[in-house]
Amino acid sequence: MKTATLALLLGLAGAARAQGPANLVQYAHPLVGTAKMGHTFPGATVPFGMVQLSPDTDTVAYATPEGKYNPDVYRYCAGYQYDDPTIVGFSHTHFSGTGHSDLGDFLVMPTVGPLRLNPGTADRPGSGYRSRYAHKTEVAEPAYYRVKLDDPGVLAELTATARVGVHRYTFPQAADAHIVLDLMAGIYNYPGKNVWTFVRVENDSLVTGYRQTNGWGRTRTEYFALAFSKPFAHYGSRNYDQKEPYRGFWGRFDQVHDWPDLAGHQLRLHFDFATRAGEQVLLKMALSSTSTAGALRNLRAEAPGWNFDALHRQGQALWQQELGKVEIQGPKVDKDNFYTAMYHACLSPTIYQDVDGQYRGLDQNNHQAEGFTNYTTFSLWDTFRALHPLFNLIQPKRNADMVQSMLAHYDQSAEHMLPVWSHYANENWCMSGYHSTTVLADAVLTGTVPAAQAERALAACVATARHRWFDGLGDYLDRGYVPDGRSGTSVSTTLEYALDDWCIAQLAQKLGHADLYQEFSKRAGNWQNVYDARIGYMRPRAADGTFRAKFDVLSTNGQGFIEGNAWNYSLAVPHDPAGLIAKMGGNARFVPHLDSLFTMSLPDKFFAETEDITRDGIIGNYVHGNEPAHHVAYLYNWTDQPWKTQARVRMILPKMYHPTPDGLGGNDDCGQMSAWYIFSALGFYPVAPASGEYALGSPAVQGAVLRLENGKTFTVTVKNQGPKNVYVQSARLNGKLLTRPFLPVAEVMGGGELAFVMGSKPKKK
Repeated sequence: MKTATLALLLGLAGAARAQGPANLVQYAHPLVGTAKMGHTFPGATVPFGMVQLSPDTDTVAYATPEGKYNPDVYRYCAGYQYDDPTIVGFSHTHFSGTGHSDLGDFLVMPTVGPLRLNPGTADRPGSGYRSRYAHKTEVAEPAYYRVKLDDPGVLAELTATARVGVHRYTFPQAADAHIVLDLMAGIYNYPGKNVWTFVRVENDSLVTGYRQTNGWGRTRTEYFALAFSKPFAHYGSRNYDQKEPYRGFWGRFDQVHDWPDLAGHQLRLHFDFATRAGEQVLLKMALSSTSTAGALRNLRAEAPGWNFDALHRQGQALWQQELGKVEIQGPKVDKDNFYTAMYHACLSPTIYQDVDGQYRGLDQNNHQAEGFTNYTTFSLWDTFRALHPLFNLIQPKRNADMVQSMLAHYDQSAEHMLPVWSHYANENWCMSGYHSTTVLADAVLTGTVPAAQAERALAACVATARHRWFDGLGDYLDRGYVPDGRSGTSVSTTLEYALDDWCIAQLAQKLGHADLYQEFSKRAGNWQNVYDARIGYMRPRAADGTFRAKFDVLSTNGQGFIEGNAWNYSLAVPHDPAGLIAKMGGNARFVPHLDSLFTMSLPDKFFAETEDITRDGIIGNYVHGNEPAHHVAYLYNWTDQPWKTQARVRMILPKMYHPTPDGLGGNDDCGQMSAWYIFSALGFYPVAPASGEYALGSPAVQGAVLRLENGKTFTVTVKNQGPKNVYVQSARLNGKLLTRPFLPVAEVMGGGELAFVMGSKPKKK
C-alpha cells in the first residue's frame, strides 16, 4: 500500500514537472517602474506584442508655447505617471522604459453626460473627457488592466492579443454615453505632429482608418480597424485643423454629424449610445502597418468573437509560457523582482507584421516576411549589453528573427546601414555607435543565427562600420578617435565604435576572414587614443592630438560623453578589461580606483542637466540607472580581487530593484535594466557580447532552472544562500571546479548545472 502511494505521489510530481512551473504571472507586476523615471507602462500587452494598450495620464506637449523643449514631457515617455490623479484615455502603442518617445496612437475614452471632445486639464478634469481615478481600484497584471473611472462611473478593463487591443467598459445607466476616439492625442506630441488622418465609418459598429505622424519616427503610418460590440446610435467628429486656403468641395457636406468619410490633420470622433446600469460595451482595435485591410485581417484572425475573459486567459497563458523559461527558487520578494524583470524583458522588440507576414519596410513599401517574424523597436544602445545576450540564451528563435529584421532594415536602408535606434519603419538615429553589429556578431557566434546567414551578417556589419559620413566615423578611421569639437560625444562615441569593431573582428575570425579580423582588431584598440595617462581618465582630444585643457571628470554635461561622466566611461572597455587595467597602472592602482567609484559622493550639480541620470539610480559615483556602467561591477574579475564583484553585485541588486511603482533606479530602456537583474540574480553576466564568456557574479536566487529551446535545461544550484553569504566559496560547472571566474557561453547553452557554494567571507585563493 505504501509502495503504491509513493508511486502515485511520484507520478503526480512528474506530471507537475511536465506541465511546467506553477503560476508565475502572479509575480510579474506591470506597475513597477511607472513612478519617477522607470518609464514603464502598466497596460495590457502580450509578449513582444504589437499592441500595448495602456492608460495615459496627461497630455504634456513636447514644446513650450515659446517653441522650446519642455522638460516636463520627459516624465511621460510611456504615457503614464503613477502619481498623476487623472487618466486621459487608453492608447494602443507605447514604449517601455525609454528616455525619448513617440507613439500613443488611437486614444479611446468612455464618457457619460454632456459630450466633451477636449481632454481637459489635470486640475480641472471636468473641463474635458479625462477622469479622476484611485489606485485602490487599479489592477495591473500581464495581459490585463482594470481601473474605475470615477467621473463617468465606468469600469474600464483592457486585454490584448499580439495585434489587437480589447476594451470592456461597464457603464452606468445613461441616455448619453459616449466613446471618444482622439486621433490628435500622442506621446511627445506637438501641434504639427499629425501629418494626415483618415477615417471611414464602415457601418454602425466598424470604423477603419489611419494616421501618419512626423515625430521621432519621421514618417510613421499606423492603420486601424475598430469594432464595437454594440451598434452606436449616432456618431460625429470635429476637425481642429487651422483654416486652410483650399479644402476642395467637401464643405458642402455636414461632416460633424454622422458623416462616414473623414480626413484632416487633427480629428476627434465620438460614438454615442444609451446604456443600462451595468451594461458592458466592448471594443476591439486592431493595428497594421500596411493597410486597413491588413488591420481587418488581424482583427478577424486574433479576436474573432467578443469573449473578453477568454482573450484575457489566453494572454496570461502566453505570459506564463515566457516567464516559465526560467524558474527560480526563493522568497516572494525575490520572485516579484525576478518575474517583473522577466516581464519587462519580454515587452520589446515588438512584432511588426500582419498575421499574413506583410509589414511596412524602411523604404515605406510593404514587404513580405519570408521565413521569419519581423520585429521593430530596436533600442540598441541599451539592449546590446544584456537583453540580446539573454535572448540568445532563452529566446534564440526570437533573437534570430530580430537579426533577420535588422538585416531587412539594412537591405531597405538608402544609407546601407544596420539599425542604430529604429522603430515603426523608421530610423531615428538616436544615440551613438552601431551596436546592431554587436548583436549580430554575438548571435552568429552563439549559433543563434543559421550559418547560411552568417556571411550576410558580416557583410552588413562591415559596410555599416565603414560609412565615413556617419557621426565622426571618417575622423575615427583617419585618426583613430573622434576629435573633440567635431562631436559633443567624441570620447564615448570612440569607445563605442571600438567595442563594436572588436565584435566585428570576432565575427570575421569565426568566418575565416583574416584580413577583416586584422582590420577590425586594430580599430578595436582605438579606445587607447582617448585615454590620458597623465590623469588616468578618458578625455576629449582635439584633431591636432592635444587633450582638452578645461575638463571635469565628474560632470555629465559637455565633457565629451553621452549620458555619463569620465569616471564611468573611463571603465567602458568591456572588450579589453585586461588592457584597460594595464593602462591604468595594474591591479594596485585599478582596484582602489574601482572601489572609490562605489563609495565616493557625486553631488547633484554634476548631473543636474542630464535628464537620463537621477539620484535614484546612483550608488556613490556609479550610475546604475543608465547603461554605460552596467558591466563595471564585474571588472574585478580581471583583477586579483574577484570577490569584490560578488559583493558589489549583491549590493546593487536590492538597492536598484524593488517590486514597487518607484522600484527601478532609472529608465528600464526596453528591458536592459531588467536583463541586468536577470543575469545578475542567476550569478553570471555577459560583460562583452561576442566574447563567448559570461563573468561570474554572486547568485541572489536560491536556485533556478532555465528551460532552453533545444529541449535541455541549465540548472543553477546554490548552497548556503543568505543575505550575508554573498561570497562564492566554490563554483562547479557540470561537476568541474571553476578555477577562473568565467563561464563558457556554449556550455551554458548546451545545458547542465552550475553549482555555487556561498559564504559570508571572501574566498581569496
